[in-house]
Amino acid sequence: MEALGLPCLSISRGYWNLRRRASKEISLGRKCTSYSFSQRINPCYRTHYSSRSIVRMVVNESEEVEVRQMKEMSEARKRWEALIRDEKIKVLTPKEAGYAIQLSNTTLLDVRPGTEYSKARVKGSKWIPIFDVDKTLDAGNISKKITNFVMGGWWSGVPVLSYNNEFISKVEELFPKDTDLIVVCQKGLRSLAACEQLYNAGYRNLFWVQGGLESAEEGDFERKGPEPFLFAGIGGLSEFLGWTDQQRVAAANEGWSYRLVFSARLVGLVLLADGLFLGAQQIGSFLQDMKSP
Repeated sequence: MEALGLPCLSISRGYWNLRRRASKEISLGRKCTSYSFSQRINPCYRTHYSSRSIVRMVVNESEEVEVRQMKEMSEARKRWEALIRDEKIKVLTPKEAGYAIQLSNTTLLDVRPGTEYSKARVKGSKWIPIFDVDKTLDAGNISKKITNFVMGGWWSGVPVLSYNNEFISKVEELFPKDTDLIVVCQKGLRSLAACEQLYNAGYRNLFWVQGGLESAEEGDFERKGPEPFLFAGIGGLSEFLGWTDQQRVAAANEGWSYRLVFSARLVGLVLLADGLFLGAQQIGSFLQDMKSP
């Protein structure tokens, strides 16, 4: 949700331990009562709480945030649909966008984060990310990065993104309000959010690439970068092992030689894990021998 400019799920330190305890309570058939957020704690007093009450507070707080995020996302989709329905934002397929760029020199504005842009980009496009990788290292952001990694970032490779507060100002520096702008991202969602902001800023000739670069054929645009457009949005361990949907599509076209590479990686990873496990056992035995008289 944070990647769409909506509030991120704020999870306090120790959340996962508390969540596991809550799950254990539920599995034992214990009912967790709701926590009223109007009951604020005065920090001037020292109050003792049981671990069970803390679990209820954290779990219910996270559920409340998730419900609010879903509501905000639903409202955003309604606004975007209205902009398209009223033709304030025109819709193009990737192929149509490619023709427009070639025949009329229309500007393609790429709003993806830098991690995706560096892998594959359209030659001649302008890059101004609406969300980019958050590189700040304050305590709150480090907590976000840890939470993102634990919640699946290690598998998907998706980094923590933050809204680019200079997005509109940077677009205005490059393009007058009457410029024809084709706006694109990887899958089409962030570019639609960018179109809404640009329309609100006074741009009236906006074209949205439906499905994003991920749905483009290699011949639709002139590509620069080391990866196909299809692979620009993947990463993490899933990419390394070839277990993403995009790589499965490629494997169906490439044949057994493509699958063999990722099978070899999987075998190598298993052997590495076994080696580390056996090594840890040997070190443990060695330390026990040193302690024994």
